Amino acid sequence: MNDLIILGAGGMGRQLYFLASCCEGYGREFIIKGFLDDNPSALDDFEGYPPIIGSIESYEIQPQDVFAISIGDVQIKRKCIKTIQDKGGEFLTLVHPCAGISQNVRIGTGCIIAANAYIGVDSTIGDFSFIQNGAIIGHDVKIGNWCRIDCHAVCIAGVELGDAVCIHTAAVINHNIKVASGACVGAGSFVIRNIKNAITVYGNPARKIDIK
Repeated sequence: MNDLIILGAGGMGRQLYFLASCCEGYGREFIIKGFLDDNPSALDDFEGYPPIIGSIESYEIQPQDVFAISIGDVQIKRKCIKTIQDKGGEFLTLVHPCAGISQNVRIGTGCIIAANAYIGVDSTIGDFSFIQNGAIIGHDVKIGNWCRIDCHAVCIAGVELGDAVCIHTAAVINHNIKVASGACVGAGSFVIRNIKNAITVYGNPARKIDIK
């Protein structure tokens, strides 16, 4: 049996702990060993969680260890994953049993698919992407690596997202829209035109905004 270790013990880490404990493999294929976090006091005000067993940089990987990551910031996430992979660590893909996964869906390594998310037929989810609660991915959608699709966001049929794209809460990406790698879509936005660069857009219809 494997020992699952969660990278990050903040709010998303605690939520990922609960998600992992709901997965079909919990107790049969893996148990949850604990968290890695640079802040050893991150769980001091919370009860019912396994311990923080070290930092990401200093932890020495054991033969039964496998990993999942809860960090939202893409650049920090990529750095942490590389640190673990350089030590020989492997990452699980975790899919909540209440997620809807349709026919011929391909899900990459290290992905997190939360409760009540839905992924339509013949769609592809790249490595280390996070599909949060209630997000809807239509049929024939292509999502790149390192993407984050927040709660109740919608990618309608035929959408293509590059790598490291962030779609915030309740945003809607219209049919067949292409979103460039590194782009960010603000909460509640409606995207009706291709996003060709790594920019932030917001509004209905979504337009480029400058973040200071």
